[in-house]
Amino acid sequence: MRIFVLNSGSSSIRYSIFDMQNESRLLSGKIELNGKPDSINFDTVQKIPGEIDKQVDSPAVTDHASGLLQIFELLQDYEPDSANFFHAIGHRVVHGGESFHMPALIDETVIAAIRNTIPLAPLHNPVNLTGIEEMHRRFPNTVQVAVFDTTFFRTLPPRAYRYAVPNELYREHHVRRYGFHGISHQHVAGEVASHLKQPLKSLRIISVHLGNGASAAAIQDGICIDTSMGMTPTEGLVMGTRCGDLDPSLHFYLTRSLGMSIDEIESMLNHDSGLKGLCGSHDMREVQRMSNEGDGQARLAIDIYCYRACKYIGAYFTVLGGLDVLAFTGGIGENDAVIRKSICDKLSATGISLDQERNLSQPAGTFSINEDDCKIKVLVVPANEELEIARQTFSLLNKTSG
Repeated sequence: MRIFVLNSGSSSIRYSIFDMQNESRLLSGKIELNGKPDSINFDTVQKIPGEIDKQVDSPAVTDHASGLLQIFELLQDYEPDSANFFHAIGHRVVHGGESFHMPALIDETVIAAIRNTIPLAPLHNPVNLTGIEEMHRRFPNTVQVAVFDTTFFRTLPPRAYRYAVPNELYREHHVRRYGFHGISHQHVAGEVASHLKQPLKSLRIISVHLGNGASAAAIQDGICIDTSMGMTPTEGLVMGTRCGDLDPSLHFYLTRSLGMSIDEIESMLNHDSGLKGLCGSHDMREVQRMSNEGDGQARLAIDIYCYRACKYIGAYFTVLGGLDVLAFTGGIGENDAVIRKSICDKLSATGISLDQERNLSQPAGTFSINEDDCKIKVLVVPANEELEIARQTFSLLNKTSG
């Protein structure tokens, strides 16, 4: 079975086709919705019996509809009979609310439920729906599956997912912690167990996904028991443009003192806060360049970013009753040795010690960056949400057909 995976994010679209017989990636690419020319990356693909390279001179892409059109055209070039080339489509959907605890075959009822959760994930669920609707329009006879970021956190105990607000808000309006990046954290947990050749249920893992969005998860006995993102993806760690944790009374102050509306506050906390709010850029590479050139605000932004991550890791160390593995993933977590060192150096009291030579290396696949005598393993795990989506799609279809 070949599965097309569409990961329609807030600022980019990733896509892949996997042959599930051996989980090989036949095609993959990414479109940055940044309005810049040549923003499409169409990777080298494997097409039996040989390989082809596709160089794309793409127009500027600013929205998901035009980005998806580019993907369809590239797919047509790659495989003229594309409608019959893959057998199912797996979608990443950020928020499933309390409606979905497992992946779901997409029908009108599922689409309506995803639409109802838009207020909980206003940056993501609308563009997830755009991907679903466009793929259905283009491939109406192909089964589609929604894989939710929130389902990995269905195991959170009430003490972790309930907020200390009036009970009726939870009972009647489902106000609670849901958690996000679950597809990534679930993939990381499996890769950690595979890399260490140990049963997942025997490991206490803290997974830290650091990118434009950032989150941490505490994993014990193979299940997640706490995570940093909350009812929406705004809570928790400092992110590229999202604030993470703050005093909820800030909203009242901004309304009363500055006359800001709820919509203005929501937009500011999601689009103009985080690294961008602290120093003017949401790109950690640019922030570090600014810091190295003496920009005090950029230096402070990095310090706050790492400090917040350390607070969560320290808290989860206590929640887990110790730690076997600290795993970094995501664009920053995988590629930024400076950020990893800054975080780990602050965690020396837990017993974590970094081997800087290993930390500066960048081998392919999962690799260790801790010193040999360190009891806590520190791993760098490449994010592969698309493969995890394909696996969960494949598993659901097998159960359905069975």
